[in-house]
Amino acid sequence: MRFTPGVRTNWHSHAVGQTLHVTEGVGLVGTRDGSVVRIHAGETVICPPDEEHWHGAAADTFMSHLAMLEAKPDGGDPTTWLEPVTDELYEQAHKH
Repeated sequence: MRFTPGVRTNWHSHAVGQTLHVTEGVGLVGTRDGSVVRIHAGETVICPPDEEHWHGAAADTFMSHLAMLEAKPDGGDPTTWLEPVTDELYEQAHKH
């Protein structure tokens, strides 16, 4: 998936977790506790099962990543989509 500068996902979680591997640019991954990780091409981040998080491109660069996750044991969709990340929270994330 390729994100243009400033674009990010909504808050969401994955029943079995998610692995993100950045292939281009710089991105951000934020969690509900306010932690933000800046990720660069070649780096990988693991989001634990059921952790509410968001991810997207930094404000000044494109970001591409491979997002890997497994289906739930019953074959159902493992992703729970939640509310949008506010502009204020996204701007605050750049200060980390």
